[in-house]
Amino acid sequence: MKGLVKIILMGMLLLTTVVYAHEEDAAVEEEVVEEEVVVDPWEGSGELGFVNTTGNTETVALNFKLNFIRTGERWRHRFTGTALNTSEDGIQDNERYVVEIQSDRKLAEKSWLFGAFRWDADKFGSYDPSVSLTAGYGHLLMQSEKHEMRGEIGVGYRKLTETVLGTSSSEAIVRFLLDDSWQMFKSTRWTNRLLVETGSSNTFTQFNTALAVSMTDKFAVKLGFEARNNSKIPPGDTEHTDTITSANIVYSF
Repeated sequence: MKGLVKIILMGMLLLTTVVYAHEEDAAVEEEVVEEEVVVDPWEGSGELGFVNTTGNTETVALNFKLNFIRTGERWRHRFTGTALNTSEDGIQDNERYVVEIQSDRKLAEKSWLFGAFRWDADKFGSYDPSVSLTAGYGHLLMQSEKHEMRGEIGVGYRKLTETVLGTSSSEAIVRFLLDDSWQMFKSTRWTNRLLVETGSSNTFTQFNTALAVSMTDKFAVKLGFEARNNSKIPPGDTEHTDTITSANIVYSF
């Protein structure tokens, strides 16, 4: 119960920060209008992948993702939501939902402070859900016309609930993030993202790599691979690492 109270309080703190950020951005936009400087509006993308095979084996797979970002004079806000659902011969074998919310307060052109909230519900994984709230420092490590790499390090709090037993544990964590984007060709972009949340009882590592090929200004085809690893798994689980390979249609707006 105490852990839940902490999560609620931290969530309220993050929400307050985001609301304040929006108010400040609104004030900045009013000033910018007078100075004829444009603040970027919300931008985003949606991804959808669906597979349905029949025959000796019937397989259904649905992969969905939404991503929003808004960049202001001093603040940058991001929201990402993903859903994965797969079944074989009518038996569900994978169900996962992830929500990530982050607000960045710019310090300089290449550095920022961040607050991040992450909720990961893996119905067939070791932990359902895993909830974390972290804050820290980010820096633009590399930037060129075609290549950009960002890094973040922070500390925070995480609550883990074991899927089978339902027991919960809470701990302090350290968060590391590397986010890399390379515009290989005019229509081809390669992205990589490494997230690590490590505490005294468990280290969670998630690696994503994807190749997106634009068909039009709005649509692209994206091939992706994701690997998720927990250093410690509850009794009864046998696999530390889960992987998924996907092919999605991406719409940018």
